[in-house]
Amino acid sequence: MGMESDGAGARPVGSPAAGVVHSLAERQETLATVESLTGGLLAASIVEIAGVSGVFQGGLVVYATELKSQLAGVPAELLAERGPVDPDVAVALAEGGRRRCGADWGLATTGVAGPEPQDGKPVGLVYVAVAGPSGTVVHQLDLNGGRDHIRSAAVIEALRLLAGRIHAVDRGELSGDQPDAAGAGCR
Repeated sequence: MGMESDGAGARPVGSPAAGVVHSLAERQETLATVESLTGGLLAASIVEIAGVSGVFQGGLVVYATELKSQLAGVPAELLAERGPVDPDVAVALAEGGRRRCGADWGLATTGVAGPEPQDGKPVGLVYVAVAGPSGTVVHQLDLNGGRDHIRSAAVIEALRLLAGRIHAVDRGELSGDQPDAAGAGCR
């Protein structure tokens, strides 16, 4: 896989996956992924990194809406009410993957890669969520470009969000027993 550009069109320096894998290996913590629009690209980018076997538990590719409920444990009522491209669905995907894969961290992607809008949601609307020991956070991305770029940018942005959460824990900004109040969409 060539080095792709992120949401802003910039090419990241080094591999965002390598940094995350290294950080988690140092902490002896594990990761699971739950992917919709990225269709396994996130998991593939993580397993490209040498030394990942102690870190990466595995992942779910839940492309069909009903599998988001059946495999990742997203409440069926939430999916029926909101559709799959929703911040609360992203949160439930990350938390469900973390729980079902027995990992310290869950990382999830859901969104519209195109070429057509989905359920009234525009192409390029993506939510990435991280569930970890200190709670869950979700980010909305508004990505431009074709399907391939949207999917690869979503992978990079998901890994960046996870890296930021890990580093925040390291800096003592997040503690395990305190709800994280930093910004909208945190659970």
